[in-house]
Amino acid sequence: MTGAHPLRSKRRRSALRTAAFLSPWLIGFAVFFVYPLLSTLYFSFTRYDGFRQPAFNGLDNWSYVFTDYPLFWPAMRNTLWLVLVMVTCRVAFGLGIGLLITKIKTGTGIFRTLFYLPYLAPPVAATLAFVFLLNPGTGPVNTLLDAVGLPTPGWFTDADWSKPALTALALWGVGDLMVIFMAALLDVPKEQYEAAELDGAGAWARFRHITLPNISPIIMFAVVTGVIQAMQYYAQPLVAGKVAAGVIGGSGQQFEPGYPDKSTLTLPQLVYNLGFQRFDYGTACVVALVLFALSMAFTALLMRRRGGLIGAGE
Repeated sequence: MTGAHPLRSKRRRSALRTAAFLSPWLIGFAVFFVYPLLSTLYFSFTRYDGFRQPAFNGLDNWSYVFTDYPLFWPAMRNTLWLVLVMVTCRVAFGLGIGLLITKIKTGTGIFRTLFYLPYLAPPVAATLAFVFLLNPGTGPVNTLLDAVGLPTPGWFTDADWSKPALTALALWGVGDLMVIFMAALLDVPKEQYEAAELDGAGAWARFRHITLPNISPIIMFAVVTGVIQAMQYYAQPLVAGKVAAGVIGGSGQQFEPGYPDKSTLTLPQLVYNLGFQRFDYGTACVVALVLFALSMAFTALLMRRRGGLIGAGE
């Protein structure tokens, strides 16, 4: 029993030392995550405009968002569409470009640079360029399609084509995923490919049983970060909608986001519109919490399904 007290003291010192090393992260986590999250939760149950004291109103904000607010469900559908379609296309396209460049024998550096440069373009500038390129009347894309006898979509002026147009914009800037996938593909042991070729495995079999299992953590990283980015998708759809609608005024000009026909409306746009244009912070906090819950749910689901990518190659 005499050695029990020194052992407890040693463990206590070790715990305090660990807490001291973790304290910068703990303080930052508490100040920049826990406190804003709890504040958002509190304001979601209040009537608050940023000027007067918050007034508790129970579940009124939550009821309004889910039952009476006409923009919430279109924004929810658009956000989920972008998560499911745009993220899937970006990951598949980035992986495909990475595979293509790793197979090229000459000019790899040139192709890698050409595919990576669009990612460096500022989001607003890239969106403006795409809106003018895809202009249904004078844009070069539709001019070329019309010249070869193909249909000419309305793109950002057509509710059925606005989200595919945003997806095309996202694919144009897929250079970040290309670089990540290239690094992962080059790290796959060549001995495994050689052994598979000796066993008579074809290209698809080598990709399924060797490439996918080896790069599955990178695919999971790309999907999770892509989902988080899609949940924060704000600048591109807002700029595309404003330019396509002909709204090019200054920051003080009021604009109802979502043009055309609410097809480019996303949940982050609702948060900004409610909180900083309508000064309805309580309702904005409800939408922000829904966005946070969706992000956590998608991330948790993807992490639970992580073994599926590995099992696909076995």
